[in-house]
Amino acid sequence: MKLGVFTVLLSDMKFKDALDYLVSTGVQAIELGTGGYPGNAHCNPAELLADSKKLDELKKTIADSGLELGCLSVHGNPIHPDKAIADKFHQEFVDTVLLAEKLGVDRVVTFSGCPGGSAEDKTPNWVTCPWPDDYSHILEYQWNDVLIPYWEKTSAFAKDHGVDKIALEMHPGFCVYNPETMLKLRKAVGPVMGANFDPSHLFWQGIDAVAAIRYLGDAIQYFHAKDTRVDPINASNYGVLDTKHYGDEINRGWVFRTVGYGHDMSTWRDIFSTLKMVGYDDIVSIEHEDSIMTPKEGLEKAIKFLKDAMFFEKAGEMWWA
Repeated sequence: MKLGVFTVLLSDMKFKDALDYLVSTGVQAIELGTGGYPGNAHCNPAELLADSKKLDELKKTIADSGLELGCLSVHGNPIHPDKAIADKFHQEFVDTVLLAEKLGVDRVVTFSGCPGGSAEDKTPNWVTCPWPDDYSHILEYQWNDVLIPYWEKTSAFAKDHGVDKIALEMHPGFCVYNPETMLKLRKAVGPVMGANFDPSHLFWQGIDAVAAIRYLGDAIQYFHAKDTRVDPINASNYGVLDTKHYGDEINRGWVFRTVGYGHDMSTWRDIFSTLKMVGYDDIVSIEHEDSIMTPKEGLEKAIKFLKDAMFFEKAGEMWWA
């Protein structure tokens, strides 16, 4: 495995300075944000595709750092029911794929997206129950009329340009939000669709991360290291379907945390051991969204924690068996 960082948390730094800092921490790989909700401070595909000099400068900066470019990330909603919003997110995905082709990157991280409940809607409609029957009808529309057709067409485009891994971040609020919906879309579209496994989004749904890794198996195409702490007092009173602002930490049912601050070392060691057993021996990319710590403090604590929890060497032959 290799330790990486999703660099959007260092967006206030110049790109070269951010890479120099990451090298000093012992990080081995980077994930670049190319649009969508996290932005593209270090890597704007539209600009780079239009200016070969800027593209060459980006390539050289990465090469000189010695860091591996693991993937490009464009977290948007390309099937948003508002066409103008959907078109913007879709174009950012297209530009990201074209940039990945020029950079020799075969993996893009994104969201599945979420449409409205009908063709007339203007806002997304995330369904969480099957009844009244209206909700089941919404799901049929979303999956059969919007989600599957979009990704069939878009994944074919990605493969034509050398991107054969579209790693979907399973996130509530989007059609693909758990391992079951991930495999449902993969079955419908093909193995180009896989999972960006982020335990933090599963923990607060009550999903066992180790069991989910076994369930997904070789559908895991990337991994985000981020934690969640479920507050035992608040969650006991009103559960985890919490719409309070992320900054209201003391009153929320759960909050995102730096790895090790939501679950202990034993849990994370089980996660990495299981990843190895299902065949994922690739980049573990730190995503920092801990509102209680500064980005650098949270990142450095995560790096220290993960260096102890992860496996960095290939297992040799079993000399004892």
